[in-house]
Amino acid sequence: MDMPYDTQADIPDETLLVLYANGDGAAARALTLRLTPRVFSHAFRMLGDRAEAEDVSQEALIRLWKIAPEWRQGEAKVTTWLYRVVANLCTDRLRKTRGVGLDSIAEPADDAKGPLETMQEKARLDALQAALATLPERQRQAVVLRHIEGLGNPEIAEVLEISVEAVESLTARGKRMLAKALAGQKEALGYSDD
Repeated sequence: MDMPYDTQADIPDETLLVLYANGDGAAARALTLRLTPRVFSHAFRMLGDRAEAEDVSQEALIRLWKIAPEWRQGEAKVTTWLYRVVANLCTDRLRKTRGVGLDSIAEPADDAKGPLETMQEKARLDALQAALATLPERQRQAVVLRHIEGLGNPEIAEVLEISVEAVESLTARGKRMLAKALAGQKEALGYSDD
Protein backbone atom coordinates (compact mmCIF):
# COMPACT_ATOMS: atom_id res chain seq x y z
CA MET A 1 0.00 0.00 0.00
CA ASP A 2 1.33 3.42 -0.96
CA MET A 3 2.04 5.81 1.89
CA PRO A 4 1.55 9.53 1.36
CA TYR A 5 4.79 11.50 1.49
CA ASP A 6 5.04 15.20 2.15
CA THR A 7 7.44 16.65 -0.46
CA GLN A 8 8.89 18.87 2.29
CA ALA A 9 9.63 15.93 4.59
CA ASP A 10 13.17 14.99 5.51
CA ILE A 11 13.06 11.79 3.48
CA PRO A 12 16.22 11.76 1.31
CA ASP A 13 15.86 11.54 -2.47
CA GLU A 14 17.75 8.24 -2.50
CA THR A 15 15.31 6.70 -0.04
CA LEU A 16 12.32 7.80 -2.11
CA LEU A 17 13.94 6.35 -5.24
CA VAL A 18 14.50 3.00 -3.55
CA LEU A 19 10.92 3.01 -2.26
CA TYR A 20 9.69 3.70 -5.80
CA ALA A 21 11.85 0.85 -7.16
CA ASN A 22 10.12 -1.40 -4.62
CA GLY A 23 6.69 -0.44 -5.99
CA ASP A 24 5.75 2.61 -3.90
CA GLY A 25 3.96 5.02 -6.27
CA ALA A 26 3.57 7.70 -3.57
CA ALA A 27 7.35 7.87 -3.23
CA ALA A 28 7.61 8.46 -6.99
CA ARG A 29 5.03 11.24 -6.82
CA ALA A 30 6.83 12.90 -3.90
CA LEU A 31 10.19 12.69 -5.66
CA THR A 32 8.67 14.01 -8.90
CA LEU A 33 7.13 16.98 -7.08
CA ARG A 34 10.46 17.69 -5.40
CA LEU A 35 12.76 17.34 -8.43
CA THR A 36 10.70 18.55 -11.40
CA PRO A 37 11.00 22.29 -10.67
CA ARG A 38 14.79 22.02 -10.33
CA VAL A 39 15.18 19.89 -13.45
CA PHE A 40 12.91 22.16 -15.49
CA SER A 41 14.66 25.30 -14.27
CA HIS A 42 18.07 23.97 -15.22
CA ALA A 43 16.87 22.80 -18.64
CA PHE A 44 15.14 26.13 -19.30
CA ARG A 45 18.26 28.11 -18.39
CA MET A 46 20.32 25.96 -20.73
CA LEU A 47 17.86 25.91 -23.65
CA GLY A 48 15.87 29.13 -23.30
CA ASP A 49 12.76 27.36 -24.57
CA ARG A 50 9.92 26.29 -22.29
CA ALA A 51 8.65 23.43 -24.48
CA GLU A 52 12.16 22.03 -25.00
CA ALA A 53 12.85 22.31 -21.26
CA GLU A 54 9.62 20.43 -20.49
CA ASP A 55 10.63 17.66 -22.92
CA VAL A 56 14.10 17.41 -21.39
CA SER A 57 12.64 17.36 -17.87
CA GLN A 58 10.25 14.58 -18.77
CA GLU A 59 12.98 12.54 -20.49
CA ALA A 60 15.37 12.97 -17.54
CA LEU A 61 12.75 11.80 -15.04
CA ILE A 62 11.82 8.83 -17.24
CA ARG A 63 15.49 7.84 -17.25
CA LEU A 64 15.54 8.16 -13.45
CA TRP A 65 12.55 5.82 -13.13
CA LYS A 66 14.17 3.31 -15.48
CA ILE A 67 17.43 3.30 -13.50
CA ALA A 68 15.67 3.11 -10.10
CA PRO A 69 15.80 -0.69 -9.71
CA GLU A 70 19.58 -0.69 -10.27
CA TRP A 71 20.28 2.45 -8.17
CA ARG A 72 23.34 1.97 -5.98
CA GLN A 73 23.00 4.14 -2.92
CA GLY A 74 26.07 6.08 -1.86
CA GLU A 75 27.71 6.28 -5.31
CA ALA A 76 26.07 9.56 -6.33
CA LYS A 77 23.30 11.84 -5.17
CA VAL A 78 20.06 11.53 -7.14
CA THR A 79 20.18 15.26 -7.93
CA THR A 80 23.77 15.05 -9.18
CA TRP A 81 22.90 12.14 -11.46
CA LEU A 82 19.77 13.95 -12.66
CA TYR A 83 21.58 17.24 -13.35
CA ARG A 84 24.15 15.29 -15.39
CA VAL A 85 21.39 13.69 -17.47
CA VAL A 86 19.73 17.09 -18.00
CA ALA A 87 23.07 18.64 -19.00
CA ASN A 88 23.65 15.86 -21.56
CA LEU A 89 20.12 16.09 -22.97
CA CYS A 90 20.41 19.88 -23.27
CA THR A 91 23.80 19.60 -24.94
CA ASP A 92 22.35 17.14 -27.46
CA ARG A 93 19.46 19.49 -28.25
CA LEU A 94 21.72 22.54 -28.53
CA ARG A 95 23.97 20.71 -30.98
CA LYS A 96 20.98 19.79 -33.13
CA THR A 97 19.62 23.35 -33.18
CA ARG A 98 22.84 25.37 -33.57
CA GLY A 99 21.73 28.19 -35.92
CA VAL A 100 18.74 29.11 -33.76
CA GLY A 101 19.64 31.93 -31.37
CA LEU A 102 18.54 31.24 -27.82
CA ASP A 103 17.88 34.94 -27.27
CA SER A 104 15.30 34.96 -30.07
CA ILE A 105 12.90 32.96 -27.93
CA ALA A 106 10.58 35.10 -25.80
CA GLU A 107 10.31 34.49 -22.07
CA PRO A 108 6.85 33.55 -20.82
CA ALA A 109 4.91 36.35 -19.16
CA ASP A 110 3.89 36.12 -15.51
CA ASP A 111 0.22 37.15 -15.21
CA ALA A 112 0.38 37.65 -11.45
CA LYS A 113 2.49 40.81 -11.72
CA GLY A 114 1.69 44.25 -13.00
CA PRO A 115 2.59 45.14 -16.59
CA LEU A 116 5.56 47.36 -15.71
CA GLU A 117 7.01 44.84 -13.29
CA THR A 118 6.45 42.06 -15.79
CA MET A 119 8.14 44.02 -18.58
CA GLN A 120 11.13 44.84 -16.39
CA GLU A 121 11.49 41.27 -15.20
CA LYS A 122 11.22 40.04 -18.78
CA ALA A 123 13.89 42.50 -19.90
CA ARG A 124 16.17 41.29 -17.11
CA LEU A 125 15.56 37.64 -17.93
CA ASP A 126 16.03 38.30 -21.65
CA ALA A 127 19.28 40.14 -20.95
CA LEU A 128 20.50 37.32 -18.70
CA GLN A 129 19.47 34.65 -21.21
CA ALA A 130 21.15 36.55 -24.06
CA ALA A 131 24.30 36.98 -21.96
CA LEU A 132 24.27 33.28 -20.99
CA ALA A 133 23.96 32.38 -24.68
CA THR A 134 27.25 34.19 -25.37
CA LEU A 135 29.16 31.93 -22.99
CA PRO A 136 30.87 28.77 -24.18
CA GLU A 137 28.74 25.73 -23.34
CA ARG A 138 30.84 24.46 -20.40
CA GLN A 139 31.04 27.93 -18.82
CA ARG A 140 27.29 28.35 -19.23
CA GLN A 141 26.64 24.98 -17.56
CA ALA A 142 28.96 25.81 -14.66
CA VAL A 143 27.50 29.30 -14.14
CA VAL A 144 23.90 28.07 -14.32
CA LEU A 145 24.51 25.17 -11.95
CA ARG A 146 26.43 27.36 -9.46
CA HIS A 147 24.66 30.70 -9.49
CA ILE A 148 21.15 29.86 -10.64
CA GLU A 149 20.62 26.30 -9.42
CA GLY A 150 22.75 26.83 -6.29
CA LEU A 151 24.89 23.69 -6.48
CA GLY A 152 28.26 23.58 -4.74
CA ASN A 153 31.50 23.29 -6.68
CA PRO A 154 32.11 19.62 -5.75
CA GLU A 155 28.64 18.65 -7.00
CA ILE A 156 29.12 20.67 -10.20
CA ALA A 157 32.47 18.95 -10.72
CA GLU A 158 30.71 15.61 -10.49
CA VAL A 159 27.93 16.69 -12.87
CA LEU A 160 30.37 18.05 -15.47
CA GLU A 161 32.93 15.30 -14.81
CA ILE A 162 35.77 17.78 -14.18
CA SER A 163 37.87 18.84 -11.19
CA VAL A 164 36.69 21.35 -8.57
CA GLU A 165 39.49 23.68 -9.71
CA ALA A 166 38.17 23.51 -13.27
CA VAL A 167 34.68 24.38 -11.99
CA GLU A 168 36.09 27.39 -10.15
CA SER A 169 37.90 28.50 -13.28
CA LEU A 170 34.84 28.02 -15.51
CA THR A 171 32.53 29.92 -13.16
CA ALA A 172 35.03 32.76 -12.68
CA ARG A 173 35.55 33.16 -16.43
CA GLY A 174 31.81 32.82 -17.04
CA LYS A 175 31.00 35.52 -14.48
CA ARG A 176 33.55 37.87 -16.05
CA MET A 177 32.09 37.26 -19.51
CA LEU A 178 28.55 37.81 -18.18
CA ALA A 179 29.63 41.07 -16.56
CA LYS A 180 31.08 42.24 -19.88
CA ALA A 181 27.97 41.15 -21.80
CA LEU A 182 25.68 42.98 -19.35
CA ALA A 183 27.88 46.06 -18.91
CA GLY A 184 26.10 49.28 -19.73
CA GLN A 185 22.61 47.82 -19.25
CA LYS A 186 22.26 48.55 -15.51
CA GLU A 187 20.05 51.62 -15.88
CA ALA A 188 18.01 50.16 -18.74
CA LEU A 189 17.28 47.07 -16.63
CA GLY A 190 16.08 49.16 -13.69
CA TYR A 191 19.08 48.85 -11.40
CA SER A 192 20.34 51.98 -9.72
CA ASP A 193 23.32 52.80 -7.54
CA ASP A 194 21.10 53.85 -4.58
